Amino acid sequence: MEVTINQRIEEFFDRYEARLSGALADTPEINIEATASAFTACFIEANPNGVLCGQNDDQFRAQIPSGFEFYRTIGTKSMKIVSLDITPLDAFHSMAKVHWEARYVKKDGSKDMIDFDVIYFLQTLGNDPKIFAYIAGDEQKVMRERGLIPG
Repeated sequence: MEVTINQRIEEFFDRYEARLSGALADTPEINIEATASAFTACFIEANPNGVLCGQNDDQFRAQIPSGFEFYRTIGTKSMKIVSLDITPLDAFHSMAKVHWEARYVKKDGSKDMIDFDVIYFLQTLGNDPKIFAYIAGDEQKVMRERGLIPG
């Protein structure tokens, strides 16, 4: 039985979520190459603060551990996918709306949960989907409002 693109995307996000969980663990397991391989050679992030163009290069790979370290230092304990809605765009491209749930333990020991959506655009050439763009909310603003980072 042939695996559909939607099944490949579901498996892609299962692995994506598992890598996040490993990277946020008390004893972090960070797979830099697998994390970088989730993205195309160049990719775009859009959020309410503007649009950023990223290169999947050595500099990007070097920033991956510090990015995960930032989330651990502000108390991020887990990020789970609550729902995944996939919209095929053509034979090679899809849009995936992921509803995430992030759990935190603040410096004072109190717990918090933030849920949010990210819309990913994926290209599937061959077997492996890759992110070429994503749209996110204003993460920094929400973190300030929740007292996770200084305001």
